[in-house]
This record gives sequence, structure tokens and C-alpha cells, in this order.
Amino acid sequence: MVTAAPYGTWPSPVDAAVAASQDGRPEYVQAVGDEVWWTEPRPAEGGRRTLVRRRADGTVETVLPEPWNPRSRVIEYGGVPWAGIARTPEEGGPLVVFVHHPDQRLYAYAPDGPDAPRPLTPLSGTGGGLRWADPRLLPERGPHGEVWCVLEEFTGPSPTDVRRVIAAVPLDGSAAGDRAAVRELSDDRHRFVTGPEISHDGRRAAWIAWDHPRMPWDGTVVMMAEITGDGAFTGVRPLVGGDDEAVAQIAWDRDGSLVFVSDISGWWELQRLRPDAPAGAVVPTSRLCAPRGEEFGGPLWKIGLSWFRLMEGGLIAVLHGRGTSRLGILDPETGELVDAAGPWTAWSDTLAVQDTRVIGIAASPATSYEVVELDTATGHTRTLGAAHRDLVDPAYYPEPRVRTFTGPDGREIHAHVYPPHHPARTGPEGELPPYVVRAHGGPTGHFPLVLDLETVYLTSRGIGVVEVNYGGSTGYGLAYRERLRGRWGVVDVEDCAAVATALADEGTADGDRLAISGGSAGGWTAAASLTGTDVYACGTISYPVLDLEGWAAGGTHDFESRYLDSLIGPYAEVPERYRERSPVNRADRLRVPFLLLQGLDDPICPPAQCERLLAAIEGRGVPHAYLTFEGESHGFRRTGTLVRALEAELSLYAQTFGFDRDDVPKLELTK
Repeated sequence: MVTAAPYGTWPSPVDAAVAASQDGRPEYVQAVGDEVWWTEPRPAEGGRRTLVRRRADGTVETVLPEPWNPRSRVIEYGGVPWAGIARTPEEGGPLVVFVHHPDQRLYAYAPDGPDAPRPLTPLSGTGGGLRWADPRLLPERGPHGEVWCVLEEFTGPSPTDVRRVIAAVPLDGSAAGDRAAVRELSDDRHRFVTGPEISHDGRRAAWIAWDHPRMPWDGTVVMMAEITGDGAFTGVRPLVGGDDEAVAQIAWDRDGSLVFVSDISGWWELQRLRPDAPAGAVVPTSRLCAPRGEEFGGPLWKIGLSWFRLMEGGLIAVLHGRGTSRLGILDPETGELVDAAGPWTAWSDTLAVQDTRVIGIAASPATSYEVVELDTATGHTRTLGAAHRDLVDPAYYPEPRVRTFTGPDGREIHAHVYPPHHPARTGPEGELPPYVVRAHGGPTGHFPLVLDLETVYLTSRGIGVVEVNYGGSTGYGLAYRERLRGRWGVVDVEDCAAVATALADEGTADGDRLAISGGSAGGWTAAASLTGTDVYACGTISYPVLDLEGWAAGGTHDFESRYLDSLIGPYAEVPERYRERSPVNRADRLRVPFLLLQGLDDPICPPAQCERLLAAIEGRGVPHAYLTFEGESHGFRRTGTLVRALEAELSLYAQTFGFDRDDVPKLELTK
């Protein structure tokens, strides 16, 4: 029986602890012999991650118990933190190398053996130390085997005092206390590199590189080297890519050609290059399937992400789509592309292949991210691990509406609308629901179309949510992505406001009860919206950028230290933009209540950003709360933090929108 009750007051079984328990998702899936391994989050265990294996008989077990935490901090966002190989029982069973988050050392571990993980790399007291990512395990290299991976080495105390190279680490542990025992394979001519892809004959290596001020979605170059008999790189030369072409992934085919994903056409698409031309000559690339107006790749926010895998027999497993992603099997000879069956609407940027099987990580509006297998021999799909569990009745899940709105100058704005939804409640006749406008991080990113219990936490209480993939978002081609160039703080703010206003004008949302929320770059958009428009009644701002001048002048990590060159413009040329758009310099326009959430260990958007805004509004009578969390970095991982943040956000909306909630602590707002 459905009864009417004011929006925001509905009872809900989705409390903050339930929502926090599904925070995070599996990552970095790989095949280890006839087993499948991946990493999983553990919010209740201090926010660590662990490594999980699925044996051939279907049993699933944790490989790394507490306190081990396989997570890399290279470029702060990290990348692939582990690699494994199958070995016989006589050899000790499978061997894995992984990066342990607290000390960032590489460790080797045989989980079927009696010994604990043993370190392979040394510590360094300089700056951020030594960090590793995207490893390749090569037991045949050298007298005891080696791991080839990205080395990030700090040379001084500043976040930008850093160099990155491809390095070889001996597997016998001889480098655990000796930096000199680490062989550098590439030089440091480029600021950023990925791990090496090694050709099937072992004679060549290729990797992706780029330099400031470009981000990897602006322009990258593919480098190639010949591998000598003693495992050194020689004849290093560029193959493809450049300042205006972003190559996101590469892989060697068995015929010696290099398959890669490039956005040179305006979409990330699969290409093939034959690097056997004379030095300095580039053989023209060929597109592996007809243009589809879809993305076959994405932004390289982490080192080693994958959107395709080459399979035995010549087929290619691909992730593709427009605004979303599907798993498909591409025949490069015919261009035929067949998608996997199943309910999944978004696939993570990680894939593995195992004989005729493809393994990925996928979710849908009714399921959280789970490890999924497609058997190309039969066409069947199934869930292998991290299987979705309905922690509450699915009747509480909202049905998303994929919408395209019209923004300024008639431009398209893509969004996902989640109306308030409850199986036994509806709003009173004549009352419109409050809505929270969400801005994603990045800003070169997007909202996938998946189940998010933090969204259900609000919609099941009678608060609508709309996720805005504003101009600059990925998934809609290069032209859409480029809309934000030089206009961060303008296009994103305008697009979010246009969506919010449209929902109010059409009678979907209450125009007097609109909020905006976001973290990281989304926190910037939320703060810029509150100081630049009068659309919203309140806002939640999490680990944000608020002071562009401070952020650009050594106030963030190396990876994004020149990001503003494209988002705003070079500081030397347009310093006024940095001052005019920063919320800290527009604090006099901030008149509505807001919540600030900040991790105290955040190297990307440090607490100083929030503190400057608080200083700017001091004594102005603006209701606000500032919650900080020790041990949290950029993005929250611990159960206690996630619960406190969600409950505080709900309390802010209850106080601002005028309804009571006795199921969360009241957020104390100061003026």
C-alpha cells in the first residue's frame, strides 16, 4: 500500500553503514594460469585493498591478509599494483609481486608457501621516496628473474622533484637494501611513462610517454626500444602519437604489429601500426573497424588501464560505447563487432583474457561492480567473483533516466536522472521533490550508469539525484571533451545549472530546493556554482580545488601540477582568470549553507584549500560545517568516514529543505 508523505521524510532501510559497505569496487583483474585474480576494497579494514584469487575449481579466497594493502601511489592516483605468474606446486605455486601502500615497496609472495611477503625494493628518505607501478614479471630475465615496471623516484622535498623511468628489479631481493641493484631501462627524457609492453619474440618493448603541460588525454607518444641480449634498451625512438594525439593503450600482436587506441579521429579508436619500417619512418596506421562515433578507450588517470585485449586466433576483446561502455568481440579482419549478452551497462577499464574467455569488471543500475566472464566459444556470460548482493530490497532502487538537456548556445548536456523512489511512499499531491545535482571529479571523467547506494540513500528518502556529465566529460568524443578547455569553472557550472533549472522548469524538481554536490574537481564545480549562481539552496563540497593560484604554485602533486594550463590557460598569460574564477576570491557571493569534507592526508587537494575558503567567509554569517578526517587522502575509503560524511550531507539537506530526520546526527552549522 502506497501512502503519501513529504519528500525527504520517507523511512529507508538504506542507512549510511549499508551504503558505505559497498563503497569501492574490484580492480585490476588478471589471469594467473587457469586462475583469475583481482583486487578488492575493504572499507571496514581501515580502507585497505586486498588481492583475491579464484581457483580453477571456483573457490575464491583472499591472498593478502591484513595489514597488506596492494595499492600504488605513482602519480598519486596509482595504477596496476600487482602481477602474477603460474608455477607448478614443485616450484612453490603461483608467484605474485605487489606494491604495499604504506611503504610503496615492491614485495614478492608465494601464497601457497609458508613465507610472508618479502621486499624487493629499498626505501628512500627523499621526498615521496621510491614508488612502483604497472609491473611485468619476467622470471627468465637475469640469473634470478626480474620485474620490469614504472619507477617514480623523488629527488627532493617538493612534489614536483620527481623523475620516472622504466626499471628492472631483481626477483632475488638483492635490491631490497640497494638502490644501485635496480637497473634503469629507459632514460628520463619524458616526465611520465607507463610500464613496458614486450613483444612476443622478446626483442622489442613499447610504452606510452608524455610531458608537462599535457595530460595523457591531451597528447602522448608511443616509444619503442630494441631489447638486447642482456636485457637493456637500445635504439629508442618514437612510433606514433604527439602533442595533439592521445594514445591510451598499446599491445603487441603476434605478427609483430602494434595495436593501440588513439583519438586522432576525434574518438578513441583501435589502430594498427607496423614498426618494421626504417628508423624515422612511420608506416601509416590502419583503423581496425569502421568509424562508429564511439569510444574504444578513455582517460589514463591510472598507469596501466586497459580497454582492449588481444586474443588467441586474432579476435580482440574491446570496451566501447558512447556515454557508457559495453564488452564486445571485434574481428579485425571483417570489422564485425559482437557485444556480450547480459545486463551490465558499464565496464571498468581493466580486462584479462584466458584462452577463449574474457574477464572484466562490470555493473548496472541494479548491480554493483562484479567480476564477469565472457566465454567467446559459447557466448555465455557469468559472474566469477565479487558478486553483487542486494543488501536491501531492490524495490528501493531508483530507475535512472538517461537524459540529454540543452545548455547555453544550444549545446547538448548529458545526465542521469534518479527520481525519488520508494515502494511504499509517494510525495503529497502538489509537492515537488528536492534534488541534488552531482558533479563528477576529474574533471576529465564521467558518471557511469551503475547502482550507487549513496544515490539510493537519498532517493529512498524522497530526494532526487541528477548526475551531470557536463561538457569536458569523457565518453562523448574529443569535441565534447574539449569544451572545457580554458573554460573550467564556466562550462561545468553552466551545464549543471542548466540541468537543474530544466528539471525545475519542467516540474520534475522543486526549484527552491536544489543542492549541488561533488568531490575533487566536482568539489570545485560545486563551490564555483555556489559562488557564481543563485540556483542552489545549499551544497556539499568534498576535498576540492578552491584556490587556483595556490594550487598551481606548488599546491598539488606533480601529475596535475600543469593541468590548469589546459583547463584555465597558462598562468603567465591569463593570471586574471585564476583570480576571478577561484571560489576563495568570490567568497562574498557565498550566501547559502554548505558542508566541507576534507581528508587531512590529501596530497592532491590539501586541507589548505578548504582553510583559505573558511578564512574568506569568517564573520560573514554564512552557515557551514567543516569536517576533517585523519588518515584519509583524496577520496574517502574508511567505513567510519563514509558514514559520517553521508549522514552529515543528509542533515544539511534536511535543515536547508525544511524536513526532519531523526535517523542521523544533526550537523552543527556555524556562522
